[in-house]
Amino acid sequence: MITAIVLIGADIHQIPETAQAVADIPGVTEVYSCAGDVDLIAKVRVRDHDEIADVVTGKINRLPGVRHSATHIAFRSYSSSEVEGGFSIGE
Repeated sequence: MITAIVLIGADIHQIPETAQAVADIPGVTEVYSCAGDVDLIAKVRVRDHDEIADVVTGKINRLPGVRHSATHIAFRSYSSSEVEGGFSIGE
């Protein structure tokens, strides 16, 4: 499986509706409303790169409340125990 993180700029008057619409798209596993430079963060999990294009450009970017997006492909994931272990090296 390929994981992509999609940072979404949304119309501020439609954030809850846009978040739900993104969450309803097949391939989107989680959507977070957040503060900062972006309004929503979506986690996409699909089988191949072509599906990322379908989900992001074919579906997410076409939603009425989406103003812009940036997609980041994940190479590897780490659990919290692995991350904490990495910071304790050499102690």
